[in-house]
Amino acid sequence: MELLLVRDYFLNGCNGQLYYGNQCICATIELPWKDNQVQVSCIPEGRYRIEKRYSRKFGWHLWVKGVEGRTLILIHPANDALQELQGCIAPVSRLTGPGRGSESRVAMHQLKQLVYRSLSKRIPVYLTIKKRNYANKN
Repeated sequence: MELLLVRDYFLNGCNGQLYYGNQCICATIELPWKDNQVQVSCIPEGRYRIEKRYSRKFGWHLWVKGVEGRTLILIHPANDALQELQGCIAPVSRLTGPGRGSESRVAMHQLKQLVYRSLSKRIPVYLTIKKRNYANKN
């Protein structure tokens, strides 16, 4: 299973759209890019493996594996990247500003249903992160 996260970068955070094939699953929010610094930056663009994970704080969520120089990069609910994230990715139902969104738990539930279905069949899940390419209109 291949997921694609297409990002837009802003000073106060990253906003994205998460796709499975041609279908947009949800929007995402992240911290701004700060050279992959631990707990203050989003992770680099690239391809990562996704696994299921449980913690007392987030319950069942997703783990982004293989991020160079980083550990425990998670996909979990949050509505404000600067206040609630430490390098992780949060699915949201609607974007409300740079690094901000709403109804994250609803979006997380939808994402988990999709990803867990593949993982339960032992189908590996990968996430590719890219920046959005805007066409030059000149």
